[in-house]
Amino acid sequence: MTNLELIKELYRAFREKDYDAFLKICTCDLEWIQNPGFPGGKTYIGAQAVIEGVFKAFNNDWQSWSFEIEQYLDAGDTIIVIGKYVGCHRRSGKSFLSGAAHVYDICNGKVCRFRQFTDTKIIWDAMT
Repeated sequence: MTNLELIKELYRAFREKDYDAFLKICTCDLEWIQNPGFPGGKTYIGAQAVIEGVFKAFNNDWQSWSFEIEQYLDAGDTIIVIGKYVGCHRRSGKSFLSGAAHVYDICNGKVCRFRQFTDTKIIWDAMT
């Protein structure tokens, strides 16, 4: 599997809630860095921590949440994904759209680091 195919598989696993596949394509010490201002944003260590603290947590607060991919940029051991978050907050009923970039680092055929860049204010505004 190429690095680009690996990242496409990661998004498939997220969409389909295929947590076993996610665990297989990430290193055991995966570093998952979300913007500090992102709701629940912090750095998670380990794929299981990402499943619990990120993937499953979205269902609690958001009626809908997705990341719409616009472009993949292949930089060898780093894959950059440009897109936008789209969602509707469960309690407020407000929707949002926020441009975002995801940066993945690949080590020995597995995802070892994720970094997120997005406008968190737009997301927080939808929550109030």
